[in-house]
Amino acid sequence: MCKTHSIPAVVVLGAAMLAMPSTSAFAQVDLTGTYRILWHWDITKRNPGTLPGDYTGLPLNDAARVRADSWMPSLWTLPEYQCVPHPSTYAERGFSGANLKLWTQVDPRTQQVVAQHVLGTVGEPERFIWMDGRPHPPEYAAHTWLGFSTGKWEGNTLVVETTHLKESYLERVGPQQSDRTVVIDNWTRHGDYLNEITIIYDPVYLTEPVVHSSAWVLDKRIEFLRHPCAPQETTVEVVRPPGVVPHMLPGKNEELVKYAITYGLPFEATRGYAEAMYPEYMEKLKTLKPMTKESKAP
Repeated sequence: MCKTHSIPAVVVLGAAMLAMPSTSAFAQVDLTGTYRILWHWDITKRNPGTLPGDYTGLPLNDAARVRADSWMPSLWTLPEYQCVPHPSTYAERGFSGANLKLWTQVDPRTQQVVAQHVLGTVGEPERFIWMDGRPHPPEYAAHTWLGFSTGKWEGNTLVVETTHLKESYLERVGPQQSDRTVVIDNWTRHGDYLNEITIIYDPVYLTEPVVHSSAWVLDKRIEFLRHPCAPQETTVEVVRPPGVVPHMLPGKNEELVKYAITYGLPFEATRGYAEAMYPEYMEKLKTLKPMTKESKAP
């Protein structure tokens, strides 16, 4: 007479679970948390702002240079400009992105991820990165300071495409970006560190893409408080006749040489030509004369 042995129910259940198709998206990474910015590169361009005429690291075309050369820092004293939000291309890299708060929006019925939220500090910029497969709006749709962003996971990197941005500044010393700008952000988390690689395409003002990076470290002690902005209506910083907007006419901005003189650079090297971004330009630099106080302005 043979004896039969029953299989424990837990083994049967475990085998059945292994046979079931997985419904989880293992490629996704949890970016949720509060992060403190790491300022140790590009600090002068990102926080206090660099000197007028510093277009280094930018592949500007002639139209972009003419417009940047007409810019004046006192433009920010106009009440209409005092609370202009940072565009998303600058908000996370500049002062308003000093700290970030990220969280995920989930559909309570399906548990599918709807959006990734990114909240900055100054001016409270909050990006909605739509993760539910919705398309970008048509070209005639409204443009905003933060644009319209969609995201998808490629391995452990969240790739974000942003369109429909308002025309705004690329950097705070004059270079602008147009409303046809398209931005690709790559967010990757390495333990407690969050890295963002940004690629900016602008067919109006750039001869090739601009690439820069930023990084943050997880910091659970950060407290996000309200930081609204309001123009100083009761305080006139600079008295001007009504309708006057600070600007410089082409060829009349004597401040453009200040950056080259301060750092002993050839004026040409500061003008935002694409070739100056690459290592091979070091050889050409050897043939150019640095600007000095005695140099004649171009």
